[in-house]
Amino acid sequence: MKLLRQRESLGAQQDYESAMTLLADVRRSGPVLRLYEPAPTVAFGRRDELRPGFADAARAARESGFEPLVRRVGGRAAAYHGGCLIVDHLEAAEDPTTGIQDRYRLFGDMLVAALEELEVEADVGEIPGEYCAGEYSVHGTHPASSSAPGRKVKLAGTAQRVVAGAWYFSTVLVIEQSEPIRSVLTDVYAALDLEWDPATAGAVDDLRPGTTVADVERGIRKVYGMYSEYLGYGPLTD
Repeated sequence: MKLLRQRESLGAQQDYESAMTLLADVRRSGPVLRLYEPAPTVAFGRRDELRPGFADAARAARESGFEPLVRRVGGRAAAYHGGCLIVDHLEAAEDPTTGIQDRYRLFGDMLVAALEELEVEADVGEIPGEYCAGEYSVHGTHPASSSAPGRKVKLAGTAQRVVAGAWYFSTVLVIEQSEPIRSVLTDVYAALDLEWDPATAGAVDDLRPGTTVADVERGIRKVYGMYSEYLGYGPLTD
């Protein structure tokens, strides 16, 4: 399984289009795992684009330093920046529509396992009021020693795209600096006239202070290395 560690963002649109290019090529190249820290982006869904407040929402994103992007997969608006890690997983498949729900469950559980390497309590499932709500979101729980013991926050969202002969599974994991994400989403959701609870937006370092993107990336590489070996692809290779 080939590992592509993108060292810097190409920009919101180019990063997204690069994933589409990889998806078109994966039938020839074999399975690919791409990791990178994105430029500040608000990724809107198609339904957001159709709402009367979309232009105002896109303007609010830009005013906060986040580039608006309309993606082909996923639900409502989600925000991410350089304190996040994007995990793009692409594989060929004879029938990529088979196993869609299984992939959501499997890769959600793998992300939870990576966070558990850092002793972060996490689980898969939607929490009430979260942004870009999804059944397979990954959330974390504030530890008993924190100022908000037991409170759950969304840490990651996932989405899939399938094309003839291949699939693409993308995860956005918020690791550092959740406040800018809460702030921009507050303005964006207000413009779209959508309800959500800003207290549900969090980052791994809210639960385990001092955690960095590099810390979480090590856990991600470990669990994906196990996945690659288990399926007979061999170790992750740069």
